[in-house]
Amino acid sequence: MTKPTEAAYDLIVFGATSFVGQILTRYLFESYGLVGEVKWAIAGRSETKLNSLKTELGAAAAELPVIIADATDEHALTAMCQQTGAVISTVGPYALYGEPLIKACVTTGTDYCDLTGEVQWIGRMVERYEEQAKASGARIVHCCGFDSIPSDMGVWYLQQQAEKTFGEVCQDVRMRVKVAKGGLSGGTVASMINIAKEAAADPKLRKSMANPFSICPPEHRSKVRQPSLKGAEFDKTFNVWLAPFVMGAINTRVVHRSNAMQNARYGKEFTYDEAMMAGKGTKGRLTAYGITAGLAGFLTASAVKPTRWLVEKFVPQPGEGPAPEAQKAGFYDLRFVGRTPDGKTMITKVTGDADPGYGSTSKMLGEAGMCLAFDVPADHPGGFWTPASVLNGNLLERLTSKAGLTFEVVETR
Repeated sequence: MTKPTEAAYDLIVFGATSFVGQILTRYLFESYGLVGEVKWAIAGRSETKLNSLKTELGAAAAELPVIIADATDEHALTAMCQQTGAVISTVGPYALYGEPLIKACVTTGTDYCDLTGEVQWIGRMVERYEEQAKASGARIVHCCGFDSIPSDMGVWYLQQQAEKTFGEVCQDVRMRVKVAKGGLSGGTVASMINIAKEAAADPKLRKSMANPFSICPPEHRSKVRQPSLKGAEFDKTFNVWLAPFVMGAINTRVVHRSNAMQNARYGKEFTYDEAMMAGKGTKGRLTAYGITAGLAGFLTASAVKPTRWLVEKFVPQPGEGPAPEAQKAGFYDLRFVGRTPDGKTMITKVTGDADPGYGSTSKMLGEAGMCLAFDVPADHPGGFWTPASVLNGNLLERLTSKAGLTFEVVETR
C-alpha cells in the first residue's frame, strides 16, 4: 500500500492540540502560512479542540485543514498517512500511544518525525518495523526536539569542522551543558516516569538501556569502553564540576546510531558522553552532588509504585507546561570538545534562543518535518534514521536560518 503520487498535503501535524503540538502549529502557521508553497494540515482525535486551536490562531487560520484520527485507530491513521508526504507526531508518551502511527507510516511509505526521548520504545520500533520501512521507502526519524537535535547535529557540525581544519574527524567528543533555562511539561515528565516504570519491571530492558549502542545495528559496536558520568566529577577542560545530564541517556544513543548510519564516519572506536556544568569551586561541587542526588531520587521514586503516585502528584501533568513568556525567556548553550587520535582539539558551541524543551523544541521539530517533506531526496532509502544521518546539512541550514540555533567553532588547538 502506498500514497497517491500527488499527496494532498506535504506535511500533517498529528497531535496538534497537545502542549507541544499547539506551539508547533503556531510556529508553522506564522512561518509558512496557508497560501504559500507548503500544503499542510493539523490532525488529532478531537474536532472540537482542533477547531478551537484554529480560532486561537486567528481569522487567517480559518482555512487550515483538519483531519480527525485517534492514536489507536489504525484505519484512520492509515487514511491520514495516504494524504501526505510526511507526518510530525507530538502524541506521547510514545511507548503508550506511538506504535500505531509508526505502523501506518511504514505501511504507506510516509515519512515521519517526532520528539520522543524514549530509547526503549525506539529500540522496539526499529526491531519490529525497520525492514518494512526499508521496503516501503518510509524515512522514520525519532528524537527531533531538544533531545536529540542539538547533540546529534552538534556532533555532526563539529566533525565537519574537524575534517576541514585537521583533515580528520575527532575520535572522542564530550558535550557539556554550559547553561539551559526552561521549564518541564507534563508530557516530558510522564515519559520519564514511564521509562523508569518499564525498566524497573524488566531486567532485560534495564540491561539494554545501559548499552550505549542499544539502538545501533548489531554489527556496530566499539571495543573501547564508553564514558558515562554517574556522579559529580571535575572537568579540567572547563575547570568546572560536572553532574549527570538527564537527556544524556537518549542523546548518546542517537549520536552513536548516527555514526553507525553514516558507515562509522566518526570512527569505529568513537567515544561520546554528555554532562552538565555545575559551576566552579566548592559551590560547583555541592551543586553537582545535589543534581546527582536529585536525579537519582526522582528515578528511584518513579520506578516503584508506593512512591510513584507521590511523584505524579507534584509534577506537571500532561498538557501542562511553561507559559509563552517563559518559553521566550529560555535559552541554552552547549559546548562540544572533540579530540583527534593524535591529540588535536576543537571546541564548538550550539545555542538556542528559547526554552529548550518547548519553545526551541517546537521550532526544531517543525523544521525537521519541513526538511523531510522538501529537502531529503526522493530516492533516499527508507528506514529508521537520525536527524544527522538523513537531514544533515539541510537541517543545519534550516536550524540556523529559521529556528534560532547557532553553531560555531570556539577554539582549536
